[in-house]
Parts: sequence; structure tokens; C-alpha cells
Amino acid sequence: MKIDLLTTSTKKSDITISETTFGKDFNESLVHQAVVSYMAGSRQGSSKQKTRSEVRGGGKKPYRQKGTGRARAGTIRSPLWRGGGVTFASTPRDYSKKINKKMYRAALRSIFSELLRQGKLVAIETPVLEKPKTKEIAKFLSDFSLSKVLFITDTFDSNFYLSARNIPNVDVITVKEINPVILLRADKVAVTAEAFKLIEEWI
Repeated sequence: MKIDLLTTSTKKSDITISETTFGKDFNESLVHQAVVSYMAGSRQGSSKQKTRSEVRGGGKKPYRQKGTGRARAGTIRSPLWRGGGVTFASTPRDYSKKINKKMYRAALRSIFSELLRQGKLVAIETPVLEKPKTKEIAKFLSDFSLSKVLFITDTFDSNFYLSARNIPNVDVITVKEINPVILLRADKVAVTAEAFKLIEEWI
């Protein structure tokens, strides 16, 4: 199948993309699994409190067992004491949910195909900037009426990234950074011709 190529030249052109990658039906349940798996894997799960055995000190019995009239105590690091450990201490937790590679790639194919059907997926020329210039990217967005857009390139271009990062609702990522959440958030996804080839090889 062919897709129009947005270019600064007046001549209209297009590129050919694989129908096996960008012509799939939308599988909502599979996409949901991929999104949940990605977002769960992004959680830190780094909450940590110390139990009575982890708090420093408390090796010596604070006072004798009998004869004081107080409750017997074996350590000053008991959860009942100030400065003691936490009774049900939280520990680091892994929130990640497993999803098979084939399922994850199938979900990405489903998302890309749906973006194409809705007219949200476009192809662009590989940007060539000698130095960071936000004005040039802003003009490109204005010429093609693009606002909330995600740019996907084959390799990281620092000039392009620095030029676009100050524009609201504009993100620039490489093919390696593609994930289901960022694809679904964008109103438009602009992919370079070289990036299309890498996506087809990957998914």
C-alpha cells in the first residue's frame, strides 16, 4: 500500500509500506494487554521500610526480664518502641506483567494499522538541520496543520530533537523507543521513510 509523503517541495510524492504490517484489524483486547503491561512495567515499586531486624541497634536487652514492673522487652527496636522497625514494612515490588513478544508486536501492528485507517499516520522526509532551529520545525508543523504530533525517526538526530523539544505537544523518538502508550496519545504520528523500513523489520 502507498502513503503520502509530506515534503517541503511542491512535487507530491508517496512511499510504499507493507500491508502485512500496516493493514491489520484492530484487536482491542490485545492492545489493552500491551498498554497495561507497558504501564505496569514503568512503575518503580521502590517503596521500602525497615523491619525490626533491619533497624540499626537494639542488640542489647534494654532491662532485665523481671523485677522492674514493666512489660518484658528484648530490644529497643521493637515496632512498639519509638525508633523501632515497622510492623508490616513495605518492600520493593515488581509490578511488571509478562506479555509474549509476538503478542506485543501484534499489538503494535494493530495500533499502527488503526492509526493509518484514521488518517493519523503520515510519512515525512528525514529532517536535515545544520543546527537546532525551532522556527523551521514550527513552520513545518504550520504548513501541514500538525499540532499534537509524534515524530519517529530511524536514528537519533540531536539537532532535530533540540529543535522540536520546546514546542508543546511535540515529541521526537526513535524506532527503538516506540511503545503502545505514546502511539495512542498522539493526534498524529509522523514517521520517516527509513523509520518505516525499520518498523516493518521489527514488528
